[in-house]
Amino acid sequence: MSDPLSAAGPSQGANTPSGGSATHAVASVGAKFDAIKIGIVSISDRASTGVYEDKGLPALQDWLTRALKNPITFEPRLIPDEQARISATLIELVDAGCSLVLTTGGTGPALRDVTPEATLAVAHKEMPGFGEQMRQISLKFVPTAILSRQVAVIRDKSLIINLPGQPKSIQETLEGLKDAEGKSIVAGIFAAVPYCVDLIGGPYMETNDAVCKAFRPKSAIRPPKA
Repeated sequence: MSDPLSAAGPSQGANTPSGGSATHAVASVGAKFDAIKIGIVSISDRASTGVYEDKGLPALQDWLTRALKNPITFEPRLIPDEQARISATLIELVDAGCSLVLTTGGTGPALRDVTPEATLAVAHKEMPGFGEQMRQISLKFVPTAILSRQVAVIRDKSLIINLPGQPKSIQETLEGLKDAEGKSIVAGIFAAVPYCVDLIGGPYMETNDAVCKAFRPKSAIRPPKA
């Protein structure tokens, strides 16, 4: 798994699952928000074989838990850089009812980096704007961001997005860039995710604006539940 976007961020989390049907649920506070299921997939030959600790899954789960108000059930997978295995895992998660599937790793130019190819192989629609924006964000930090090949696609009623492999880059691309006072400078890609999921028939995602404010047209905003 190579990551051309940035240097490694701080270590996060502990041991992560190697696959199968392990599920982590974040408890709901009340019943104000739709429950959602999110697939998170870390793709790395070395992490999947225990050579080093995976940091992608803890980083994804931590950020999503902070960014969303919805009760979340996570479906985590830690798998090697094998194209057929990646495609099969994405299909499995979509079929399991994940409205959103986020992958991390395997998007560079190295021979074993095949995440984009595996993702495109299961696509019904391609959503190129997500990859374009991720590279724009990362170019603020490193010129090698142009080597990244992240893609995003829709399969059935699920949105699948490839993210970079380092925790720091994951947060930057999802959340965007802010100044010292917390004011947004460059929008992260997640601001567009809830409305995209709306449009493909998924649950209504509500964000914690202090982390990432979702954008919807006024006609698409639902009043708070009682």
